[in-house]
Amino acid sequence: MSVYSMTGYANGQNGPVGTQPETDARPPAAGRLGVEIRSVNSRFLDLSFKLPEELRQHETALRELLTGKLKRGKVEMRAAVESTAQAGIAEPSTRLLQRLNGVQDGIRAWLPSARELSVADVIRLASGDSAARGDWGPDLLEVTQKALESLMAAREREGARLAAMLKDHLGQLRKLAAQAVPLIPQLVEQQRARFLERWQDAMGLTGGTLPEAAQDRALTEATAFAIRIDVAEELTRLSSHLDEIERLLKKGGEVGKRLDFLIQELHREANTLGSKSAALELTRIGVDMKVLIEQMREQVQNIE
Repeated sequence: MSVYSMTGYANGQNGPVGTQPETDARPPAAGRLGVEIRSVNSRFLDLSFKLPEELRQHETALRELLTGKLKRGKVEMRAAVESTAQAGIAEPSTRLLQRLNGVQDGIRAWLPSARELSVADVIRLASGDSAARGDWGPDLLEVTQKALESLMAAREREGARLAAMLKDHLGQLRKLAAQAVPLIPQLVEQQRARFLERWQDAMGLTGGTLPEAAQDRALTEATAFAIRIDVAEELTRLSSHLDEIERLLKKGGEVGKRLDFLIQELHREANTLGSKSAALELTRIGVDMKVLIEQMREQVQNIE
């Protein structure tokens, strides 16, 4: 399954005036329908609709269509109808002319004094606003469906780019962790020896000898201090988080919230590694890790 970004844009419109398929139940719509969908990141799915009066009755159907595909993001959908006056005069079809002629003959059979339809009457009836408003439902759902498919494709492409960037950063973090691993035993032993040396210097300043009990106490304190600066546990947890992030990226789907949590955990481990650092090289590694993790955090917030 793919990784999807919450950022995307798509639009669509129906065919030119008079090209919509005509059925006995639904005459062709007069005018042009345009749909625009844009989305940005959000913790939850937040839908908003900007619809003209003649399309508001279809908001429930549109909401169901969007929620069937989108799970997170702030999504705004706009739709507009270009009227016949703006789009040009719709040419009545042969079927419509036949129907109007039949209706006219029926009416004049009962009302012989009724005037005949003029060309202007036929054009008005062919593209009247009342008929057009009733026709937009099927067209609106069809155009929205196509725009939604384009939006999902755009979000998938952006998601693939984000996943590639995250995987690259995972590789860099693993390299930094590998650089830190061989430093740990050396630093622990170095700090332990330095602690004992300072203890002995302090005892020497008193002018007394260092009794065996004091030596044992010094050794215990040195060992405890060495344990406090040991970052092996942090590196192990960091590696585990990296494995889980890589697994989620391969799995795809709705992984954004889980990834966001893991990025916070990575940041925690990197901070702890920096605070425990007892060498300049380890400090540099911790800083480089935090820079990479912060870059990942910014991008993960865009993943659905």
